Amino acid sequence: MASIENGVKEGDDNKWPPWLKPLLDTRFFGQCKNHPSAHKSECNMFCLDCINGALCSLCLSSHQDHRAIQIRRSSYHDVIRVSEIQKYMEITEIQTYVINSAKIVFLNERPQPRPGKGVSNTCVVCDRSLLDSFSYCSIGCKIVGTSKDFRKNKIRSMVMGGSDYFEEETMVDIANAGVKNLFRGFTPSTPPQTTGSAKRRKGIPHRSPMGGSLILEYC
Repeated sequence: MASIENGVKEGDDNKWPPWLKPLLDTRFFGQCKNHPSAHKSECNMFCLDCINGALCSLCLSSHQDHRAIQIRRSSYHDVIRVSEIQKYMEITEIQTYVINSAKIVFLNERPQPRPGKGVSNTCVVCDRSLLDSFSYCSIGCKIVGTSKDFRKNKIRSMVMGGSDYFEEETMVDIANAGVKNLFRGFTPSTPPQTTGSAKRRKGIPHRSPMGGSLILEYC
């Protein structure tokens, strides 16, 4: 399982707002210590200005005019609506889903040991199945996957694996476009042309995904 702390070095911190890593490390949906007897004391809010942990709705009275966001939950994982988070950070390349008619993204990775049958695209970091137009399954995976050390380690592990398919042009693509180009450019050399009456075998057709998001439900 990838770790944000282990996968990102100090030099990468400048890419992200200072509240992002504390947000991803925060545990939500516990009972508020400041309002334990209140009817609605579930901590599902976070103040981007104070960065002081999970808050309940009653705590927000002391955070007026601050940037507060609400965390939701799907299948026991923390999510946030795209309409909220995209105001404060870039979320391109992160897989979006639809829950209760609203687009959301997951905060942290959800590793998938075995990608589904026929899957052609997975998360760069944790290998979860994705639609073809995305590279990361969550905000946390994008932080790790875009770090300099993660890219270097990916390239080093592929090279040390002894693949015969790396060429100089491919390595240039990696340097210019990042890890994703490595996976897309990592293809075997063209097989020799056959002679005679042998017929070429057609490739297996792949159905294109319907839309740019998957549909989930709240648990």
